[in-house]
Amino acid sequence: MLEEIYDECQQKMEKSIEHMRSDFKSLRTGKVLVSILDNVMVEYYGTPTPLAQVATVLATDATTITVSPWEKHLLSDVESAISRANIGVNPNNDGEQIKLFFPPMTVEQRQDTVKKMLKMGENAKISIRNDRKKSNDAIKKLEKDKEITTDESKTAQDKIQKITDTNIASVESILKAKEQDILTV
Repeated sequence: MLEEIYDECQQKMEKSIEHMRSDFKSLRTGKVLVSILDNVMVEYYGTPTPLAQVATVLATDATTITVSPWEKHLLSDVESAISRANIGVNPNNDGEQIKLFFPPMTVEQRQDTVKKMLKMGENAKISIRNDRKKSNDAIKKLEKDKEITTDESKTAQDKIQKITDTNIASVESILKAKEQDILTV
């Protein structure tokens, strides 16, 4: 019974960390990543469709992304979708493809990106702490229902705290590495 609580707690905390990592994909670091366009939706025959499903998206170098729609008539729709996404650059349409030129990040932009990253990390930590609380509440309920003893409850809560500490440390190390990546020019 307690093992199930431990396992569920660990799985939820790992999901919080994975969610944070996926949020990081929307951040701009020193080199551009095509994942910055992951949330761009293009109107395709009346249906909002992810950009990657209607065009080839390539990072041609550290500061340029090229978007080549599979159907020529989508060029203007893709261009306007990228403009609406407000990713910090204006699309350049050459009639065949769209090029996005990202200027090198300034120190101020890098610091802003670090602030956003730290906020994402804090959200992950809050989620992990909420998972700890839910697990501890489940353990306390078992104790209240006399399914486990007070000593077993205390030991179980200590184990949940160790799981929490491990996951918070993992978030901290990920944040430190990501901050290093963002601030490196």
